[in-house]
Amino acid sequence: MRVATNVTQNLQLDPQGRLRHFLSIEGLPQALLTEILDNAERFVGVGDRAVKKVPLLRGKTVINLFFEPSTRTRTTFELAAKRLSADVMNMNIEMSSARKGESLRDTLRNLEAMHTDMFVVRHQDSGASFFIARQVAPEVSVINGGDGRHAHPTQAMLDAFTIRRVKGGFEDLTVAIVGDVAHSRVARSEIHALKTLGVRELRVVGPATLLPAAIESLGVSVHHVLEDGISGCDVIIMLRLQQERMESALLPSAHEYFRIYGVTEKRLRAAKRDAIVMHPGPINRGVEIDSAVADGPRSVILQQVSYGIAVRMAVMAMIMGRQPE
Repeated sequence: MRVATNVTQNLQLDPQGRLRHFLSIEGLPQALLTEILDNAERFVGVGDRAVKKVPLLRGKTVINLFFEPSTRTRTTFELAAKRLSADVMNMNIEMSSARKGESLRDTLRNLEAMHTDMFVVRHQDSGASFFIARQVAPEVSVINGGDGRHAHPTQAMLDAFTIRRVKGGFEDLTVAIVGDVAHSRVARSEIHALKTLGVRELRVVGPATLLPAAIESLGVSVHHVLEDGISGCDVIIMLRLQQERMESALLPSAHEYFRIYGVTEKRLRAAKRDAIVMHPGPINRGVEIDSAVADGPRSVILQQVSYGIAVRMAVMAMIMGRQPE
């Protein structure tokens, strides 16, 4: 599902241009993305304090509404909200009334009646977060924690934050996104974020069966040979095979995929000597990435997880009209 840029922007921003919902990167201005990164910088140190909390969202209620399994995303959103001093509830959809036939609209109305201020939504259907944002009451905000193949905006922002922290900026960078771009909501959000933030060159690398048609229209170059695609790169973002979203066999086997597209220490020599390797997780070792690379000195995968809390704190605080000190 593709949502028009002007509709995306109008739904996400209030009349003053401030965040009301955070559903997609597409259509958001560079200044707003930079503000998210700058605010996240102020939250990074909260995790190192004896008391890992700030009072910015005290008295607010955040509900994690996850219709699809997740560990990192749900946990980091929960930690982010708690570190902002919000009250947090995790909805177990398997045990909820939605499994008994209650409509999504009725579920939302009942949760709103509990004086909810924000929903963090993860859903298997593209566009679900937009549907929910249109249904909620005016005083309730929605953050997209990943919807189908469409978008995962906070993941894209935490990856951008990691890149800026390690590399210092975006303008001089060549970035390669490697793997199953066709089924990846992360890839789409990262392309929009990194293009908006001014990355010099952005590449996608993978077999033709795992790259969307006309992907070049997003301002990326396409490469089907791994070594060519990562040659001279500053940043390599690996994607897992989204086999649960594939409607047919698009690859001979995971072993064959690793033989041709798996990033090993040997293949990494094609990139710059100081190139970093990223992965939104979960990692499939021996499929898209070798353990020696995932655990090696160029990997910033664990930093991504840690920085995700600060970035999600920044987004939540901005939506609620709060600024870090």
